[in-house]
Amino acid sequence: MTIKHEISPVPSFPKRGIIPPFVKGRLGGILQINAVIALRLLAVIIACFFFTIYPPAYAAEISLHGFLQGNYSTDTSTSNPDGGDFKLAEERLQLKLDATKDSFHLFLKTDAYYDHIDEEPELELREGYLDFTASKWDLRVGRQVITWGLGDLVFINDVFPKDYEAFFAGRPLEYLKKGADGVKVGMYPGFASFELIAIPFFEPNHFPDSKRFWMFDPMPGLTDREREKPSVTLENTEVAIRAYRDIAGFDASLYFYRGFFRQPSVMPDNPLTPSKLTLFYPKLSEYGASLQGRALDGVLSLEAGYYDSRRDRKGTDPMMPNSQTRFLIGYQRQIWEDFTLGLQYYGEYMHDYAAYKSSLPAGFPQERRLHELVTVRLTQFLLHQTLRLSWFSFWSPSDGDYLMNPEVKYNFTDHIWAAVGAMSFGGGNQASQFGQLDRNDNVYLQVRYEF
Repeated sequence: MTIKHEISPVPSFPKRGIIPPFVKGRLGGILQINAVIALRLLAVIIACFFFTIYPPAYAAEISLHGFLQGNYSTDTSTSNPDGGDFKLAEERLQLKLDATKDSFHLFLKTDAYYDHIDEEPELELREGYLDFTASKWDLRVGRQVITWGLGDLVFINDVFPKDYEAFFAGRPLEYLKKGADGVKVGMYPGFASFELIAIPFFEPNHFPDSKRFWMFDPMPGLTDREREKPSVTLENTEVAIRAYRDIAGFDASLYFYRGFFRQPSVMPDNPLTPSKLTLFYPKLSEYGASLQGRALDGVLSLEAGYYDSRRDRKGTDPMMPNSQTRFLIGYQRQIWEDFTLGLQYYGEYMHDYAAYKSSLPAGFPQERRLHELVTVRLTQFLLHQTLRLSWFSFWSPSDGDYLMNPEVKYNFTDHIWAAVGAMSFGGGNQASQFGQLDRNDNVYLQVRYEF
């Protein structure tokens, strides 16, 4: 028996393969609060308060901001796999400390929240880094959210960690991106600008919890599963480089990344009679480019990337993803005052397709050589821009599945806002990117007080 499926999807949401039944918990930087962590959180709050009210002499500028937020999401079609009706039910406190002195800048963003579904308080350091800025270069060390590329919820050259459960469950969009622990150096010699990133600690994407979301699993009987993340070594350190500059009024960028796929593949302990699956992250190199500028009375975006599956360049290993070419064409335009339209066409072309088909195990769904996505974003502001009506949708011409995300957001004051939205999945089949999520339709509520 061989396996040719990844555990979740590309380009941006779970698309193919099996979703492992992980036990309760969170991936990356989230820790269950015990007495020690609670004391650390209290120390952070006291320190933030002290240094804000009584700034030391060496601190030129210190600010403390944050918010209190309630976030709830309930099923509209069927209950969760665990029998519950809520995909999300939590209250959250976020504190942001910002301190600047001469060429140095310190930033901390910490969330503490209570999850009513798991009945656990949790603590998460979302960002925490130190900047140093010189005349022609700068340095950032610590946990940081990195955003590359031009896609709107479609990621080609943005190869950094994501949290898809946060998006599907109706958290604010900022929670789709996860922080990476690493070093970023910016260099500005004049003829172009460069970013060099080194990430020694691998952070995978976070996919939906199998107890809260219905998802496709071709081997549901194999519940003994373990994950192997890349070890922390110099050889396994992720390296990413971006070069960018203006060319004839267009923003042009070149990208390079050497590291790992952030969605796991699977390895059975026995090809003929498997009793255990090991989740692992294959090696990846990515080469890409993007171009964005004014055109056709709007903004035109072009982006492409080649995904080099370094351990399976011939496509003959059924345990590894094949190499791919991914490309994106996007267009955004203001149709009338306070109303904008955004359109995208995305394609994902699998190389060595014949080798893939010949190695595909019997009974497994077959991926297409070309996977396509079309996205539409509509945004209308009303009532002096205090009311926002938005629509975002995915539709796959190749697979026939879709995701629709309407949302209404209203700012009651400068500090208080609320949003109500929905996630509706369907079409395709039980293994397609959004078709596998057909039973996970939900409506969500976000309420936030900012200070």
